[in-house]
Amino acid sequence: MTSQPFHHGNLRAVLLERAEAVVRERGADALSLRELAREAGVSHGAPRSHFIDRQALLDALAVQGFDRLTERLRAAREAGRSFEDRFHRLARAYVGFAVDDAALMELMFSMKTTGSTPAVADAAGRMFDVLGDALAKGSTTPPHPVDGERFGLVFAAAVQGAAALVTTGRVSREQGERIVDDAASMLLRSELGARVLGGRSDAR
Repeated sequence: MTSQPFHHGNLRAVLLERAEAVVRERGADALSLRELAREAGVSHGAPRSHFIDRQALLDALAVQGFDRLTERLRAAREAGRSFEDRFHRLARAYVGFAVDDAALMELMFSMKTTGSTPAVADAAGRMFDVLGDALAKGSTTPPHPVDGERFGLVFAAAVQGAAALVTTGRVSREQGERIVDDAASMLLRSELGARVLGGRSDAR
């Protein structure tokens, strides 16, 4: 990784960009504020004006990842022509992100589940709200909160499972997309799906 010039006003963005590259190449355990400072050509204490410690940097990476995924999911939702089409697009967009940014995705959910900060929790919440909004628009009646949560967890398990199969080389990306399409269709037509959609059978 070669150093690139920057202005002090964008040091935070440079550090985040370099940190994400490290996560992709070597994993989150390889992240070091001192090393990032060296690569950016600044004093070892300079990053602390933006990230008080390594954990703050990890949290910022997770927030950035969730925000990026949220935008991808919103775009997928808006591109859908029907409820079922929107739901399939959401599933494929989620898997696409999880495959393209597997290391970042792992970091994001690690930060969310191991004592996340309010910023990480809020960013994750915005991402899950996109799915919740899509379900609400497809439902004839507001889903029970428990059913909605279960539906979201099953959806997440399906898409993350499909992504894991792709990233570990068990299946091709095209096969992964077909798997998640099948899983989405079965989930929509399941008893749980019927309850969440208010008995709506056409999902269109």
